[in-house]
This record gives sequence, C-alpha cells and structure tokens, in this order.
Amino acid sequence: MSVSSAYREIIDFIAEGINPEDLVAFHPSETAKKQVADLVYREKTTGLTTEETAELNHYLELEHLMRLAKARTRYYL
Repeated sequence: MSVSSAYREIIDFIAEGINPEDLVAFHPSETAKKQVADLVYREKTTGLTTEETAELNHYLELEHLMRLAKARTRYYL
C-alpha cells in the first residue's frame, strides 16, 4: 500500500513525539486538507478507485483517532 501525504503527515507527527499541547494544537496542512477534500468530492461525484477508497478510509480513521486523542488530552489538561 502506498502511503498518502495526508496519512504520512499524521504518522510523522506521532513518530516525532507528542506533548499534550502540541497534540491539541495539531491541524493537518492545507495540502493534506485539499487532498482529502478532493477524495471526498470525487467519491460523491465520479467515484474512486479501490486504492483511493482505502486511502480515504485510512485518513478518516486517523482523523477519528486524532479527535478522540485531542478530547482525552483536553480532559487531562
């Protein structure tokens, strides 16, 4: 599986080590946001390849994980 830049961005963020404040402040880059927005748009209009669908699903899972982690971190801060 090739790893998209949006997916790699989150992996790199986690791998670099996270302090609570950085986790709460994290936002994907504009490039990552555009990439995912394009996948969502094409999913709704023209459809995606199997690989693109997997890429979008991975990103959405990571987004969910990040939201949960941020919520928990805010609770502890």
